[in-house]
Amino acid sequence: MAIFGDPFRRFLLSPTIYRSFSGSPALLDWIESPNSHIFKINVPGYSKEDIKVQVEDGNVLVVKAEVHGGKKDEFHGNEKDIVWHVAERGGGRGGDFLREIELPEDVKVDQIKAQCENGVLTIVVPKDATPKTSKVRNINITSKL
Repeated sequence: MAIFGDPFRRFLLSPTIYRSFSGSPALLDWIESPNSHIFKINVPGYSKEDIKVQVEDGNVLVVKAEVHGGKKDEFHGNEKDIVWHVAERGGGRGGDFLREIELPEDVKVDQIKAQCENGVLTIVVPKDATPKTSKVRNINITSKL
């Protein structure tokens, strides 16, 4: 299997494919059906207003969330009086997360849909059934440039 044709190659070659901030690992399921790729990401405690889904660089699905106001709003009193002993839920760093997934070439990025319900973000990326044109391009060789 050629590593450069694999959708996880950026994960293997670059640390940017899966970045996770704070204690929220944003656990992911990636399911492929005959018609689409379906991503299910755990986002407990986030509202749809906190989450941003976009496509960057043509085929990189970016999911990020930011808790507006931060977790420190959970507590009453002065922030300097608070001592964090464990911050597994993202408390000490605001609860932000970021996931990047390189999409396969056979998708319709202009038809991606997302829904957030009961702490699960579901993103449906439809497949493109039309065959892609070959990326092989012949270069004419001349005797002089």
